[in-house]
Amino acid sequence: MKKSVLGLVYVWEIPVRFYHWLNFLAVAALAVTGYLIGKPLAIQGAAEASFSYWFGVVRFIHFVAAYLFFFNFLFRLYWGFVGNPFASWKNFILHRKEQFKEMGEVLKVDILQATVKPMDTIGHNALAGFTYFLTFLAFAFQAMTGFGMYSAMSDAWLPRLFAWVVPLMGGDFAVRQWHHMFMWFFIIFSMVHVYLVFYHDYVEGRGILSSMAGGWKFVEKECKPENS
Repeated sequence: MKKSVLGLVYVWEIPVRFYHWLNFLAVAALAVTGYLIGKPLAIQGAAEASFSYWFGVVRFIHFVAAYLFFFNFLFRLYWGFVGNPFASWKNFILHRKEQFKEMGEVLKVDILQATVKPMDTIGHNALAGFTYFLTFLAFAFQAMTGFGMYSAMSDAWLPRLFAWVVPLMGGDFAVRQWHHMFMWFFIIFSMVHVYLVFYHDYVEGRGILSSMAGGWKFVEKECKPENS
């Protein structure tokens, strides 16, 4: 009779974990401040309006978070080429037949819940990798539209690189609408992401939750039976 033991595999390197948590903080700050910018609160007070400047602070936080978000995103793209196999860009772009087959298996677990069989993948499964690829495209879109709008009020070199976005997309109002719409994409994605992390942690039992803190996952290994 074969026995199984749990082994440890170092999956998420420090740069990947740093990117993940900094991205979480940046996206959270951008979503909250972006919502307030789109729909400001009517805060009343007896003090002179110029003394409060709360909306200016909201915009400042939004801009700082945008810069962190942008350069953190560029760093993750770079790490996709120099990191370990679990961080490689090859996990995010479907280019093998096995990946498409795995996507179907994941859908049976995540959506249809037709099976609770643990997946064999240690890093990102094929569906998760493809989903993250779509989020990378959304990241690029948000950065381009955000800096495109910011270029109208800034002479800095980075926003000016995206000054062409607003005329291309039909004006400032249209860009703001698209930028705001994609904010809700990130909010919905975050909710689904958190749910699936907890769900897969329960189904697979590999320490998905703790792996993004310590980097390690548990993997079952078969041992040869002892001679009796």
